[in-house]
Amino acid sequence: MSGTLERVLVTGGTGFLGAALVRRLVALGKDVVVFDNNFRGKDERIADVRDAVTLISGDIREQDAVNRAAEGCETIYHLAFVNGTRFFYEKPDLVLDVGVRGALTTLCAAREAGASKYVLASSSEVYQQPTQVPTPEAERAIIPDVTNPRFSYAGGKLISELLTLNMLRDTVVDALIFRPHNVFGPNMGFEHVIPELVEKLHKTTNGWTKSVCTLPIQGSGEETRAFCYVEDAVDQILAVANAGTSRAVYHIGQQNERTIRQLATDIAAELDINVDIQTGELRSGGTTRRCPNIDKVKALGYTHRDRYAEGLAETVAWYREYWTQQGSNG
Repeated sequence: MSGTLERVLVTGGTGFLGAALVRRLVALGKDVVVFDNNFRGKDERIADVRDAVTLISGDIREQDAVNRAAEGCETIYHLAFVNGTRFFYEKPDLVLDVGVRGALTTLCAAREAGASKYVLASSSEVYQQPTQVPTPEAERAIIPDVTNPRFSYAGGKLISELLTLNMLRDTVVDALIFRPHNVFGPNMGFEHVIPELVEKLHKTTNGWTKSVCTLPIQGSGEETRAFCYVEDAVDQILAVANAGTSRAVYHIGQQNERTIRQLATDIAAELDINVDIQTGELRSGGTTRRCPNIDKVKALGYTHRDRYAEGLAETVAWYREYWTQQGSNG
């Protein structure tokens, strides 16, 4: 402990969602320890609070390093994982290694440190193609094809859930699990649908010099997602951490389905571009519909907000500036 402040650990704290959580925890007066090796994270994401946190660089698979980071922490938020669809297909062994061993090291550290809460970031990918939309937390979890490397991510998350529920079963550590659904925002990385679409528009308009273009997308465009602005997601994660029931699972997201075609049109509108959407094949393992039921997190006192329009404008502006700078640099 540092003074009377609650000391908390955020693994993956320089990642997109982790950094947003870190900034909010600092604003709430917590003594925050950030653990990351910047495989996909960036210190710049927490630059505005860098002097207010303890930043530790380390491998989430190394028990001694994680134990040192967790020392004195009352709450552990475990977000470290290899995210990004490209990695699921190209580096499935790494995705599983980091996912499973990272869960083991942090759970052991939570017990060793005498933490009171362990909050695991899982994923909507654990139920793949849902049988109900909006989808409740009780939806069956499934790995539909073990030979498809895409499911390395879902498999790692599902194993992490099982480890969390069972390794903390007979301890005093509260086990809380949240499953984020399509969280987005500025500086979220490049292996997701929104930054990918902005990048495609930058290329097909020759660096924003054309106001009309053809935009190729995966699938029919009628596939749906319920996009959740990152600040709304953090509101919900904190509701789970503060008021959630131990050994319970909570969905994080928005209950508003939007088609990928609508998303692409909205992005193009933010860029003042008229697009002709060109459909294509959906990549193997892709999900046609995803929208969470968020009644459980709302019941914890979360005040529902959906900042899709505001968040999309900020996100598109960030990526437009990024690609503009890339163009001017060469």
